Amino acid sequence: MSDTNSRIADIVNASDIVLFMKGTPLFPQCGFSSRAVAILDHLGVPYEGVDVLQDQEIRQGIKAYSEWPTIPQLYVKGEFVGGSDIMMEMFEAGELQQLIADAGINAAG
Repeated sequence: MSDTNSRIADIVNASDIVLFMKGTPLFPQCGFSSRAVAILDHLGVPYEGVDVLQDQEIRQGIKAYSEWPTIPQLYVKGEFVGGSDIMMEMFEAGELQQLIADAGINAAG
């Protein structure tokens, strides 16, 4: 495994929910990242935002790691869920909420 893949695996496994995004949760740098943040904020769950714009190796490496070509990318309990379109579809269907509940992750206090 490459150093970049090892770094990504460490990030993915360090938090229950990880969002690789452009920008930060407080200042998203693209509409798709903004939508992903809005969904997670609405659910009230704690998550770790990883700004791929700050690290070119992570920005390119995450696409290979997940075999998914776009950012943002959501991981729950180390498993790749999808990008903002998939997040939105799952949220609207109640599937994202169920996935998070099934993972034993509760909304922040």
